Amino acid sequence: MAYEGNLSASVPEWLNKGDNAWQMTAATLVGLQSVPGLVILYGSVVKKKWAVNSAFMALYAFAAVVLCWVIWAYKMSFGDKLLPFWGKAGPALGQKYLLKQAALPATTHYHKDGSLETAMITPYYPMATMVWFQGVFAAITVILLAGSLLGRMNIRAWMMFVPLWLTFCYTVGAFSLWGGGFLFHWGVMDYSGGYVIHLSSGIAGFTTAYWVGPRSKRDRERFPPNNVLLMLAGAGLLWLGWAGFNGGDPYAANTDSSMAVLNTNICAATSLLVWTWLDVIFFKKPSVIGAVQGMITGLVCITPAAGLVQGWAAIVMGILSGSVPWFTMMILHKRWTLLHHIDDTLGVFHTHAVAGYLGGILTGIFAEPQLSSLFLPVTNSRGAVYGGSGGIQVLKQLAGGAFIIGWNAVVTSIICVVVRLVLPLRMPEEELLIGDDAVHGEEAYALWGDGEKYDSTKHGLYSDDTHHQWPSSGATQVV
Repeated sequence: MAYEGNLSASVPEWLNKGDNAWQMTAATLVGLQSVPGLVILYGSVVKKKWAVNSAFMALYAFAAVVLCWVIWAYKMSFGDKLLPFWGKAGPALGQKYLLKQAALPATTHYHKDGSLETAMITPYYPMATMVWFQGVFAAITVILLAGSLLGRMNIRAWMMFVPLWLTFCYTVGAFSLWGGGFLFHWGVMDYSGGYVIHLSSGIAGFTTAYWVGPRSKRDRERFPPNNVLLMLAGAGLLWLGWAGFNGGDPYAANTDSSMAVLNTNICAATSLLVWTWLDVIFFKKPSVIGAVQGMITGLVCITPAAGLVQGWAAIVMGILSGSVPWFTMMILHKRWTLLHHIDDTLGVFHTHAVAGYLGGILTGIFAEPQLSSLFLPVTNSRGAVYGGSGGIQVLKQLAGGAFIIGWNAVVTSIICVVVRLVLPLRMPEEELLIGDDAVHGEEAYALWGDGEKYDSTKHGLYSDDTHHQWPSSGATQVV
C-alpha cells in the first residue's frame, strides 16, 4: 500500500493512491486520443468539404457513449453475468456503487474440479475510476468505426446507430473477453483490445460501409486531405495516448504496465518505418499518410500482446504489422472485388481489422509464460514458440477472433437494417454534393476549391465580416 490506515473518509484502507492516479491518467490519455486526437485527425485527413462533419461524428459519438455507458452499458460489459457473453444491464451512477473498491464480479476463475485458480479482479481504486477508464475505451471503439463512413453517412442515422451498436456489439466483446465471459475463462488473450476494440471496429465499420453505400463518385475519385500537418498532430495524440491505452490495462502502476508501454512504442516505430520503406520501394515516394497508417497498424497489432511479449517479439510484430496490412490495403484491395466495391473511407478494415486479428494471432505465438502469468486468469498460458500448450493457444486466438468477426458482421447488419427503417443511412445527393455547409450550416475554412458546389446566393466574396481596404488579387483572388 502507498500508506497505512484511514487518513480521511475519502481514503479507505484498500485505496492505493499511485494506482488510482495512474489509472485516471491512463483514462485521460485514452480520452485525449478521441477528443481531440481523432476529432483532429478525421477533420483534417478528409476533403475539406467534409472536415466539420467528420470531426463532429467523432465528437458526438464520444459524448453519446459516455452517457449510455454509465446508464446501462458498463454493467453489460463488466457487471454480473447474464449470459456467457453478456453482463446484466444496470446504471453505474450511485455513490454507494462508485465509491466502493473496484471489482469485476464475473472474473473469478476456477479449475475444472471447482477449486479456485485465479481470484476476482479487484484493483486498489474506486469503481468510479474503473467505470471511466473502460468508458473511454468504449468511446474510441465507436469513433474508430466511424472512419469507414466519413463523407456520406446521414448524421441523424449516426446518432441512432451509436447507442445501438454500443449496446448490442461492443458490450458483447468486452464482457466475453475482459468482463468474465466465456472467452475470458477459456484463456483467449487480448491484453488491451486487439479484438474487443480494433477487430470489432474494423469489421463493424466495413459492414456498415456496405449498408450505407459509397461516397459520391467525385469524392471517391479525388479525396485529398485538407491539412496534412494537422493530421500529423492528431496522429501524434493517438500515438502518445496509447501509453494509457496499453499501459492502463494491468489495472495498476506495476512492472507489466511499464513493459506494455515500451513494447507499444517499439512496435509502432518499427511498423511506421516498414510501411514507409515499402512505399519508397514500390511507389518511389515516402507517403506521410502512409506513415501514419503504418504507425496505426503497429499500435493496433501490439495491443493484444503489449504486456505479454518480449521486446524482440514487439519488433517482429512491427515488421509484420507494417507489411501485411500494407499488402492488403495497397495490393489486395485493388484486386479483390469485394474490398474494392465497399467504400471504406479511411481503410479501417485494413488498419484495424486486419492488424487487430494479426496481432491476436501473433500474441498466441509470442506470449511469454512469465509475463502471461502476471495478467491472465488461466495459469500456465504461453505462446506457441514456448512449447507446451502454446499450439493450442494459437487455435484459441483464431477462434476468439472468429467469434468477434461473426458477431459484429451479423449484429451490425441487423442494426443497419433497423436504422434504415426509420432514417436513410446515406445523405441525399444534394448534401453529398455540397458537404458541410448543407449538413451543418458550417464550414471548416473560408476557402473554395476541390470541386465543392459554390452557391453565390449563400456565400459572398468573403465568408467573414472583415472589411478590406484593397481588393484581393493574384494567388489570393477568390474565384
